Amino acid sequence: MPPVPLADSVLRQFVHTSVGGKTLRLRLSNAFGKEPVVVKAAHVARAAAMGSAGNGDIDPATDRALAFQGSHEVVIPPGAAVVSDPLAFDLPVSADVGISLQFGQVSETALSGHSGSRTTSFIAPADAISAATLPTATKTQHWYILSGIEVEGGKDRGSIVILGDSITDGRGSTTDGNDRWTDTFAKRLSSHPPTAGLGVVNMGIGGNGIFGGLGPAAEKRFERDVTGQSGARYFILFEGVNDIGGARGPAVADLAGRLIKAYTEFAKQARARGMKAYAATITPFGGHSYFSPEREACRQDVNKWLRENKVFDGVIDFDAVVRDPANPDKLLPAYSSDGLHPNPAGYQAMAAAVDLKQFSP
Repeated sequence: MPPVPLADSVLRQFVHTSVGGKTLRLRLSNAFGKEPVVVKAAHVARAAAMGSAGNGDIDPATDRALAFQGSHEVVIPPGAAVVSDPLAFDLPVSADVGISLQFGQVSETALSGHSGSRTTSFIAPADAISAATLPTATKTQHWYILSGIEVEGGKDRGSIVILGDSITDGRGSTTDGNDRWTDTFAKRLSSHPPTAGLGVVNMGIGGNGIFGGLGPAAEKRFERDVTGQSGARYFILFEGVNDIGGARGPAVADLAGRLIKAYTEFAKQARARGMKAYAATITPFGGHSYFSPEREACRQDVNKWLRENKVFDGVIDFDAVVRDPANPDKLLPAYSSDGLHPNPAGYQAMAAAVDLKQFSP
């Protein structure tokens, strides 16, 4: 929950987008709320400076008000989501965008949010929705209500949706630095002409697993978070380490088979929607509390299947990129933040290793 109430306040959140465009729309969610959320106004603006949240600074010359079915106010019922009307907005490639929401009624006990934003958000008085800076705002490193920014596409455009856990969410990356592996991957796509029209949708949740963990399990959220995304053309699966690291006793023995079965089903569902499906190998966690010989054997079994399988359209071997050649059950020290999560250098190496030809027409 926010450090101070959102009711009758303005929440300014920053998002680092991937593709550019001339028209966008905003997605807001009350999926986990128990009461209606009243948004009295929603604005979008370019951040005043790239890569720095500062005091929530925006470029006021770019500030624009969004509408929802022609109205500036929208009420989001419990369990529901809304999408704004399309807005003409000059959005560059790899932009930092400030989204300011002025709230009326908001629950103080149950609120949809994302705990691992790696981005600073600002809570300020209700009259600050268009303020250029918010020097007295309360700061928090979470996102709330905001679930996505969509950019108008075309026949040569679309989305790569990445289903993952904290490694995709960016644990170990730089707060407000936008150096998750997905951010660098998006920049590579935009600078490569055959893939310049592809956006990256980061659906990583810290602590998430295929069968459990934090947030809705991947098998429960797949339709909403992957095939239900607008313009989804490609799917990358990079998840399973939390299932392995959290398994106990006899559960470890049959886990590889269960993961492989789930992976196969994900690929089938994505391809049934006309998407190409890719999978990434599970990276090492030796030296972390997750490690045991049995769990490492499970990881190796899963990775062997991933490298040899014929279910997915391709495999991204992140394990080979970040492991220590001298100790292959561990991350290379230069790439490790805590033995499980890569650091910014590790994330950069991962992004650099993705073969962009897999996503070219």
